Amino acid sequence: MAPQPFHDRDGMIWLDGRLVPWRGASVHVLTHALHYGSAVFEGERIYGGHIFKLREHTERLLRSAEILDFKIPYTADEIDRACIEAARANNLVDGYVRPIAWRGSEMMGVAAQANAIHLAVATWEWPSYFKPEEKMKGIRLTWAKYRRPDPATAPVHSKATGLYMICTISKHEAERQGCHDALMLDWRGRIAEATGANVFLVQDGALHTPTPDCFLDGITRRTVMDLARARQIKVVERAIMPEELAQTQEVFLTGSAAEVTPVSRIGEHRFTPGPICRQMMEDFGSFVRQPARWRHKEAAE
Repeated sequence: MAPQPFHDRDGMIWLDGRLVPWRGASVHVLTHALHYGSAVFEGERIYGGHIFKLREHTERLLRSAEILDFKIPYTADEIDRACIEAARANNLVDGYVRPIAWRGSEMMGVAAQANAIHLAVATWEWPSYFKPEEKMKGIRLTWAKYRRPDPATAPVHSKATGLYMICTISKHEAERQGCHDALMLDWRGRIAEATGANVFLVQDGALHTPTPDCFLDGITRRTVMDLARARQIKVVERAIMPEELAQTQEVFLTGSAAEVTPVSRIGEHRFTPGPICRQMMEDFGSFVRQPARWRHKEAAE
């Protein structure tokens, strides 16, 4: 059965200050963001009725907009409340939250100083990004055609919609090859990340992860690093070259969508999800179900 399209669903979406019927949450075809990629977004998970690290996501959304040279006309508290309202309006206990801010349609051209800035929040049920039976065996990755750009050439520290174009192309090609995702290098040829998740390598009992100097320092990434350190597992952020996969015992991805997902293959390299990977999956799964450990006090209600 074909999946239900996202434009044709029951429910409510928070749009520019109020809840509107899902099917009525639309924008004009001459919206600047559609033509020029002038939009930023977040991906957030709901666990047990609470949005995981909501304030951190909201603050990153605001920073992303500033990097793209626009200001979202809502405070962090107001955005937090909008996310909570949207989740409650759709009666979600476990699910996904997608806030997005974009330039409107007042001006059509590269320059758009007079365009209104809009904000919407959609929420929906969304299980594991990868099928559970595949996730436990480890997913298969190929190499992405495109590379993460030099920070001098793109706003790499914003979660900007336009930066995901090369991710979509790469993931489509990976799926055509029978893989689940693609691993991206950066412009220097170093390992960077997957198309929508950060990557960790286990080498001789230590966790190694690329320094996020040209891609997002993920909120799930930082959470997993903290959980590993609490287990006395050494965590190393550094430049990692592709040839190091030959001396790597385990690999896993992290992200709001991916959560903690083992990897069984990257190109010609094979891996078996091992004890550190399983421990991080267990610890993360337990941690997200304990909101008292991470919920921001202003977003608690």
